[in-house]
Amino acid sequence: MLAVVFLLGGATGHVFAQANGTVGQDAGAKAPAYEIVSIKLADPGDRNANWETLPNGFDLAGWSLMPLIKQAYGITMDSQISGLPEWVKSDKYVVSARVDEDTAAAWKKLPRKELAKQQQLMLQAMFAERFQLKMRREVKVLAVYDLVIAKGGLKMKEAAPDEKETSMWRQTSMYSDTGQSGGVTTVWTIHAGTPQSLVGNLSSTAGRVIVDKTGLDDKRFDGELKWSSDQQAPAVGGDAGPSLFTAVEEQLGLKLEPAREPVDTFVVEHIERPSAN
Repeated sequence: MLAVVFLLGGATGHVFAQANGTVGQDAGAKAPAYEIVSIKLADPGDRNANWETLPNGFDLAGWSLMPLIKQAYGITMDSQISGLPEWVKSDKYVVSARVDEDTAAAWKKLPRKELAKQQQLMLQAMFAERFQLKMRREVKVLAVYDLVIAKGGLKMKEAAPDEKETSMWRQTSMYSDTGQSGGVTTVWTIHAGTPQSLVGNLSSTAGRVIVDKTGLDDKRFDGELKWSSDQQAPAVGGDAGPSLFTAVEEQLGLKLEPAREPVDTFVVEHIERPSAN
């Protein structure tokens, strides 16, 4: 049996859409925008992928546009968006965006939620200008998981006020001689993560949109979550790990409860390949 280990690092986060109906800015309102934006196709031979958040913008390389669109509109599941052409999901890009010095300085003073909202609007403006993206927002009642505090209470340690948000993913897959997978064990180490970090990162694994009902707001925590997609997955410093749902309750002191909630979904009405730099 062969165990294959993947290590992924970086900070992640998600913000949520605000507008009803057609997504866009109010007439006459000046949307915040990046001062400099560079968008080009990635080298097909380069298999590296990187997404770095900077004090004055971000650099993305080797990714499709999907994660950026999700970030811009607060989308956690692919099923929340329809009408995208295949090239949006398959073509890999190199995207760099920067703000001016005054905006970067102002960002440092903004509360976390306000900063996330402003950066979301700036991404939306970038897609509207460079990709001619037009989307319609529809609210649908869907099966979700509510993230709540478990009866036993939180088991995460509150992070230091000055701690920077980071996360590290470690995944181990097991393959037999016939090439069949025996499952995957995932270890996610979180530093200064918010409940929204959990919501954004675990929805795809849980298979539904996760709605934060913890009431913890912007509080940040340190913790580690280990789970297995299959009880035959290889050990990672111990046993293979429980299911995601058991791990969230036993290791973090949170719980995923089935529910039905109104969820933002989006229909793409128009999108073009990016205009030249």
